Amino acid sequence: MATPFKRSALTLLATSLAASALLSTGAQAEGKISIAQQFGIGYLILDVVRDQNLIEKHGKEQGLDIKVDWNSISGATAMNEALLTGSLDVVSAGVPPMLTVWDRTKGKQNVKAIAALGSMPNYLLTNNPNIKTLKDFTDKDRIAVPAAGVGFQSRTLQIETAKEFGDAQYKKFDDISVSLPHPDATAALIAGGSEINSHFSSPPFQYQALQNPNVHKVLSSYDVLGGQATFNVLYTTEKFHDENPKTYKAFYDALAEAEKIIKADKPAAAQAYIRVEQSKLPLALVEQIVKDPEIDFTVVPQRTFIYAEKLQELGVLKNKADSWKDYFFEEAHGGAGS
Repeated sequence: MATPFKRSALTLLATSLAASALLSTGAQAEGKISIAQQFGIGYLILDVVRDQNLIEKHGKEQGLDIKVDWNSISGATAMNEALLTGSLDVVSAGVPPMLTVWDRTKGKQNVKAIAALGSMPNYLLTNNPNIKTLKDFTDKDRIAVPAAGVGFQSRTLQIETAKEFGDAQYKKFDDISVSLPHPDATAALIAGGSEINSHFSSPPFQYQALQNPNVHKVLSSYDVLGGQATFNVLYTTEKFHDENPKTYKAFYDALAEAEKIIKADKPAAAQAYIRVEQSKLPLALVEQIVKDPEIDFTVVPQRTFIYAEKLQELGVLKNKADSWKDYFFEEAHGGAGS
């Protein structure tokens, strides 16, 4: 039978070994989260979370003083690279880029979505008066998108192209797509005279561009998806989700509260957007966008499974999802998602 001293020594040794194992796995201590968002009002929920310090608020309810690191990145490719290299804990992008990284990390890092950031249409715009439908685009046209070939706008365009021209030609417009952040693409579209004569845009940029009489809409993402559908989502690795339960809960609760805040006072939410984004857009325009009946700032996913099905059919995704719950963490399963 071990003496009390020996038991204490063994306990100390076990504790030391456990601590060493924890360090060797690279596990992050609770109370830290690094988040990246892109540009546009599609990230309003995050703007409100940031403006109201909601993560910190809900962290205190969990007994944590959470340190939040906010970042801005353009394009899904850069987002996914930052997540998989461990540079960021949580990233944001359109549904298709999230599905791509879910597909590629299944059985490994097991990346899944945390929550939706809202449903809103994205418009394919052009200043070329000869373009009325997809069939009017030629090799001389250039379509600006945040992440050519892989981002939300490109994947949405590919799905519609498959409908119009057949599955074998779903990448038909990839060759005339150019990667460009929304602000730069909007400026080029409005100014005219550059090779960029089209832009698969998003709010608020599409509203800003449509104020120019030379710009018109060719297509809406809602046309492709059959109605109101999630634009952006937040996602992370299984490791971060599992090893930081309190921080994760505080983050999810902060998102849910931000949704309620926006729906309760949309003018105030518009002000928060301008404040956090340091936007020079007129407040009236931002309020108009936030109040647009086509837009729903909700953490509940809507019509995301259409992407999962279509992209798997086209061979973009190898893994077949049985439902939207396959690629969302369980905290999101309580809502009436799709």
